[in-house]
Amino acid sequence: MTSSQQPLAPLRILRLVASPNAEASESLKLSQQILFAFATEAGRRGIQLTDLDLNTVAPVDAPYAQALANQRVVTASGRDSTLSRSNELIDQLQACDVLLIATPMHNYSVPAPLKMWIDHVVRVGKTFVVTAKGKVGNLKDRPVYVAIASGGYISGPQARQPDFLRPYLSAVLATIGLTQVHYFTVEGTAKGVESLNTGRATGYGDVQAYFVRHSCRVDQV
Repeated sequence: MTSSQQPLAPLRILRLVASPNAEASESLKLSQQILFAFATEAGRRGIQLTDLDLNTVAPVDAPYAQALANQRVVTASGRDSTLSRSNELIDQLQACDVLLIATPMHNYSVPAPLKMWIDHVVRVGKTFVVTAKGKVGNLKDRPVYVAIASGGYISGPQARQPDFLRPYLSAVLATIGLTQVHYFTVEGTAKGVESLNTGRATGYGDVQAYFVRHSCRVDQV
């Protein structure tokens, strides 16, 4: 078999699931639409999906904070520590080609499980460094797709509430080097059945339209 005939490695997608609602989660359903689009575009290459339920991620603890405050003792930690878990989550992130985040909006921003993952992977001396010009990310950039479900409206003329989720998430991911962030939303999930159905149709349609416009980019990941 020549090099040109070697099978392509599957597209490695890491999906973070932040909602506690399991299969009933609207953000998870929206992320499925993104996965379907990737599977179609990947063709024979295929996709390799790793799901991480963020509701199983423990918050960082005192030894973690102390280790980061004193970089000289950052490795002085056991296998069961949150610092060890942080290393595992960072390695998992580094291994993926695409990061997919399925998250609800809670109180205008990210929910607690997603914030806990962020606290593990946005780590000074590991995923970013502090320079005279500010924080510089250490991770190789890769596409990030975010599927958001919100009870109210956060886009367009019907928006009546703040949206701190998208600007915060873009800023914190850029801190570690991830700048290609794309957002899709299902909005109005708490406004009744008609509003939910409209939100799904709009959100799913936005996903389809995006991948039609960018169909050639999967091969570039």
